[in-house]
Amino acid sequence: MSSPPPDDVLQALRRMALVEPGEMPSATALTGGVASDIWRIDAVRGAFCVKRALGRLKVVAEWLAPVERNRFEVAWFRAAGLIVPEAVPPILGHDPQAGLFAMAWLDPSTHRLWKADLAAGVADPAVAWAVGDRLGRIHAGTAARPELAADFATDSIFHAIRLEPYLEAAARAHPDRAGVLAALVARTAATRLCLVHGDVSPKNIQIGPQGPILLDAECAWWGDPAFDVAFCLNHLLLKTLWVPRAAADLLASFDALWTGYRVRIDWEDAAALEARVATLLPGLFLARVDGKSPVEYLTGEAERERVRRRARAWLAEAPDSLAALHRDWAREIGA
Repeated sequence: MSSPPPDDVLQALRRMALVEPGEMPSATALTGGVASDIWRIDAVRGAFCVKRALGRLKVVAEWLAPVERNRFEVAWFRAAGLIVPEAVPPILGHDPQAGLFAMAWLDPSTHRLWKADLAAGVADPAVAWAVGDRLGRIHAGTAARPELAADFATDSIFHAIRLEPYLEAAARAHPDRAGVLAALVARTAATRLCLVHGDVSPKNIQIGPQGPILLDAECAWWGDPAFDVAFCLNHLLLKTLWVPRAAADLLASFDALWTGYRVRIDWEDAAALEARVATLLPGLFLARVDGKSPVEYLTGEAERERVRRRARAWLAEAPDSLAALHRDWAREIGA
């Protein structure tokens, strides 16, 4: 349902020269995210999106995060856009005073949400390969520009919006695995190699005519690329329980994403990065049932218990490769 935009949003649109002084555009609130308010704005110039970060996220548990992450999200889009322009939405304007920015509207008729495809049982390994390829190109391109580290020194934000609500929250729920989870937090926080997106998830990826487009970069951080890879691969494993008929294709997509990504690794030894991904993923796996942001589609306790059991086993005995994770989970679900 559309209505006039909030007054502070309207004033920001005028400061960014996206609407005329006397123009009154309409705003439609968009749903799906927990960390920001997002609107589709219909103005004389056409449709576009506006995004404003929230200080308290829309989840059951108290989850606070600095709203200044909004400007780092814009900076991530701009940095990544210099490397793979087709992988990010065009930024139309940024208003730090209001803590929001505007970006191009990606028409759903031509830009499918990857999560929606997966929910419908359409898990195309070629799409996963393209996601891995583009993510790898962004990581490689930013690793070659170490001066970016100073622009993305967002350690406190990344801790507040990723390490604490996921790994540390899971550790509180599983004190007998707290030691290994704390070690994963410490290793991730100390590894600084390239520009990390921080929320590479199917819900944040649209598949357009030119391939995958990455959205929602408000966790942007100069840090460990293994986090981005593990975060996305984790979703492909979890969705085998949500859409069991697509389990084989989801596991094939798991392999394809890593294959597309691996060939782009030129900033460190690929085996070393894979080892970090393979050991971090179990912590994220557990966090998506017992952290502050559990996935909404695993509604049955039996499903959540399967995730817990396998994650706890992996945390007790670290897998040595992504192939081992694939093998163990395929055996668990009978795929």
